Amino acid sequence: MGHTSRARDEKAHRLASDVVTWFDREAALCEFQDARLGERFRMLLKQIGGDIGQSIPMVCQDWANTKAAYRFFSNERVGEADILSGHFKATRERIAAAKGPVLVLHDTTEFTYQRERPDLIGMIKRIPKSNSRRLDGKPQTYTTCGILMHSSLAVTLEGLPLGLSAVKFWTRKKFRGVAALRREVNLTRIPIGRAYWIDRDRPR
Repeated sequence: MGHTSRARDEKAHRLASDVVTWFDREAALCEFQDARLGERFRMLLKQIGGDIGQSIPMVCQDWANTKAAYRFFSNERVGEADILSGHFKATRERIAAAKGPVLVLHDTTEFTYQRERPDLIGMIKRIPKSNSRRLDGKPQTYTTCGILMHSSLAVTLEGLPLGLSAVKFWTRKKFRGVAALRREVNLTRIPIGRAYWIDRDRPR
């Protein structure tokens, strides 16, 4: 019984060491303007990655670390390129070391928010209001605020994820005219890249 317990503890310690090493490696490749920002990011990556899905105060555990996390996210010297740079470099290294072809899978994710001032974030789509019509009979709609993210995930043929190779964030500033453009353009007769940029902006 003691041998089993000791083996289990050793395995848990080894897994914990691997996680820390992974966090350190991803964060070490980032390029921040200040080394202290890099250290704070490494700590946040470890905290959030250790309890995915929880709120910032929950993973930070105390008020001092929570305030430090919010200061990091609101710091004008920190941008998405700084945060993602280390991961992109690590992904590139894993792709170079992979044997055989590597697939790059694309997908778009919507992050929706409820804010008193949605204009500070942006808008992503219009949603029809249930049982609500305008005077002309068309359904009334409301605009949801949020951010769109198109990501490119590199995977091996066996399905092993190697990391993100590219990420694009954006919001829609207007919807007018997009539906008319789709009626005029046959998306099956133009290159995929252009079709994506047209298709992504259509009202949903």
